Amino acid sequence: MIWMAATLLATALGGAAQAREPLGLFGGWGAFRDVRPLRCYAIAEAVDAPLTGKWRPFASIAHWPGRQVRGQLHIRLRAVKQRGALVTLAVDGRRFTLVAGGADAWAPDAATDAAIVAAMRGGDSMRVETRGEDGKRMSDHYELRGAATAIDAAAIACAPGR
Repeated sequence: MIWMAATLLATALGGAAQAREPLGLFGGWGAFRDVRPLRCYAIAEAVDAPLTGKWRPFASIAHWPGRQVRGQLHIRLRAVKQRGALVTLAVDGRRFTLVAGGADAWAPDAATDAAIVAAMRGGDSMRVETRGEDGKRMSDHYELRGAATAIDAAAIACAPGR
């Protein structure tokens, strides 16, 4: 069931299904490699993801060799956030403020991406919080078991010379 959810999430990220190579399932995290454009990523669905709505919330860490991007965080929120609302990510109590637009959020820079990935590697859980368009608090929870291995699998799949 988790593998099917990870595959559905990966398909939601775009690209032709035949161009997507599954790298493995690690705990609740999946790792994938896309050929065109070349990108590799670890991805997980929020454990408390709603079964209704336009999409399901997910977190991913991606590598885009053609763009010289490594370890970039992307969060899809469960719904569009309230205009001006902060989006925060907490990994076992360590908090980060994200940059967000609509229903997506990212780290503000590569240094914060690296700090988040480092925290995820040693963490047990991660929570993303903001306010929805209706003003109500939104919170998505992620288990981090398997995240480090999935992130490593994605990094190796997009390493130079592969």
